[in-house]
Amino acid sequence: MTQEELIVEFALTRLDHPDLDLEELAALVVRRGGPERELEFASRNLADRGELRGAAFPAAVEHVLRVVLTLRGRSD
Repeated sequence: MTQEELIVEFALTRLDHPDLDLEELAALVVRRGGPERELEFASRNLADRGELRGAAFPAAVEHVLRVVLTLRGRSD
């Protein structure tokens, strides 16, 4: 999944659940993606952090948040 596709998925999830905070939305995106997507996101996050091990779900959620916040840019 590209970063652009991830942002679209996150935005659509946010439209469905406007009352959730960003971390809860990221967790929903990871859950909806299934086990393969969770491992993909977790491995990307661990590679970015230079780590060899970590819990898959939290690392996957962190990856989604990192992508969203990076592409979101600075807050004014």
